[in-house]
Amino acid sequence: MANVLITGVAGFIGSSLADRLLARGDTVVGLDNFNAYYDPAIKRANVAGALEHPRFALHEIDLCDEAAVMALVDGERPDVVVHLAARAGVRPSLQDPNLYHRVNVIGSQHVLDACRAFTPSHLVFASSSSVYGGCTEVPFNEENPVSRPISPYAATKRMNELMGHVYSHTYGVNVTMLRFFTVYGPRQRPDMAIHTFTRLIDEGLPVPRFGDGSTRRDYTYIDDCVEGVVRAIDTPFRYEIFNLGESQTTSLQELIELVARHVGKEPNIDVKPLQPGDVTITYANIDKARRMLGYNPKTGMDEGIRRFVAWYRERNTAPA
Repeated sequence: MANVLITGVAGFIGSSLADRLLARGDTVVGLDNFNAYYDPAIKRANVAGALEHPRFALHEIDLCDEAAVMALVDGERPDVVVHLAARAGVRPSLQDPNLYHRVNVIGSQHVLDACRAFTPSHLVFASSSSVYGGCTEVPFNEENPVSRPISPYAATKRMNELMGHVYSHTYGVNVTMLRFFTVYGPRQRPDMAIHTFTRLIDEGLPVPRFGDGSTRRDYTYIDDCVEGVVRAIDTPFRYEIFNLGESQTTSLQELIELVARHVGKEPNIDVKPLQPGDVTITYANIDKARRMLGYNPKTGMDEGIRRFVAWYRERNTAPA
């Protein structure tokens, strides 16, 4: 069984991954700074179950604190590092690009330096489908050129991929980059579209639809995403990039209608202009992940939305 360090452990994907690893017998060391990007109480609830486990340890550390990150990796000597911590969100990055650079680039540099110094077997690093920018050649292949990101967030993730390659090539750090495609499911951040649409439709409030509803996304259910990360943990490479998506797309209008059907209420759509930084489509070619990781997503949108709405209702139903 492995000793795995997860940065961003209290987040949506991080906490779900921690639970999965603990269930199979691994030891998990978690790093999180519980920042206020969204309510820190939600993040604390995400790791409440893990905190009761004897093989879980939580360290409240800011990724930008280089000395603290180095001391943690030195003290724990993890077998594998899974770096999920980041300042998330395309639209907020447009408002504060300096913050995104500081956390996602400089903070991630500290993780890379710690891996160089203390040599875990490998580093699994969260990238994003946003690196594909306005690419129109679909489905997106890992070999597509990704030199023209269209948001500060996307640019930071591409910089992470480039620095990961530098550390692999120059310093011998084994690095696997995972390009996540719009992950959703229980514990999803409250600012994400599916969570937002569910809440607004349930409360009878206007649902903002940016553009004519024709933009399309490749949505990945959390269980499938976590399975892909676990397979990357178990399969070190010198340097590889993998798409982790469902390899199917859903339009924005279809998504709103699907959420509304499972909520059981009609949506009140508020049409708004397209937002800067948004792309018209994301669509993952996952042939490489299937071949090299054995990645095989199983949860379609209808079932995934059904599960999410059930979780949302359970979480938001006050006890009698």
